[in-house]
Amino acid sequence: MSTIAVIPVKQLHDAKQRLSSVLSGTERHGLFSAMVEDVLIAIRECPEIDGTMIVSNDASLMDLVREFNVELVDEPETPGLNQAAAMVAGLLAGRGVARMLFVHGDLPLVTGAELTGVLDGLGESADAEMAIAPAADLGGSNCVALAPPDCMTFAFGADSFARHMRIAEERGITPNVTRLPGIGLDVDTPEDLAELARVLADASSDVARRTRVYLTTSGILLRELTASA
Repeated sequence: MSTIAVIPVKQLHDAKQRLSSVLSGTERHGLFSAMVEDVLIAIRECPEIDGTMIVSNDASLMDLVREFNVELVDEPETPGLNQAAAMVAGLLAGRGVARMLFVHGDLPLVTGAELTGVLDGLGESADAEMAIAPAADLGGSNCVALAPPDCMTFAFGADSFARHMRIAEERGITPNVTRLPGIGLDVDTPEDLAELARVLADASSDVARRTRVYLTTSGILLRELTASA
C-alpha cells in the first residue's frame, strides 16, 4: 500500500508573518526552514511512508529536495492551501497512490512515531477513510491522512478541524482523531514560539533537532527563555 507524505511550503522569505513582532525577517526565514527540515526528518523516520512531496514555488528549497530526496511540485495557478491540497490529492490519486499524509511544515516537534500513529488510524477498507491530528487547541488540522488521497474536500484555515470533521460526516466518513503533543504544536504566534522554547529547554536532544540548533545558535532560544522567566 503506497503512502506519500505531502508538505505545503510558502515562500520562505515571507514565512511566519505573525512572528514579526518578535523575530526579524531573517530569523523567521531561518526558523521556518529549520522546522520544515524537522518535519522531513520525521517523515524519513516513519517506515510507513514511501515517498515525500513538497508543494511550493520556492526555488530555494532545492537543497532540501536533494538532501531528503523529495519531489518538488509547483503550486497551482490559483494560490491557497486548499487549492494546493486539492491539486496534489488529485495528482496522487491519478498515480494510483493509496494514501496521502498531508502535514504542515511548522511542526518542529513531530516525530516519525507520531506520523505512524496517524497512519495507523487508516484501516484497509475499500471505503474512503480519514485520520486527523488536530492542533492542541482543536482549531487547526495539522496532519490529515486520507485514503484515497482525493476522498475529501479541503477546508484549511480558521477552525479547519471542525470544518473537516463536518465535511467528513457529510461524506459518510468517520474520522479517526488522534491528539498528539508534537503534531499539536504548530508555531504561528509569539505564544507558540514561547511554548516551543519551554519544550526545548526540557526535552531530549532527539526532539526538533534542526530547529533546536537554529534557535540555539541564533540566540533566539535564550532570548525567549529569558523573556518568559
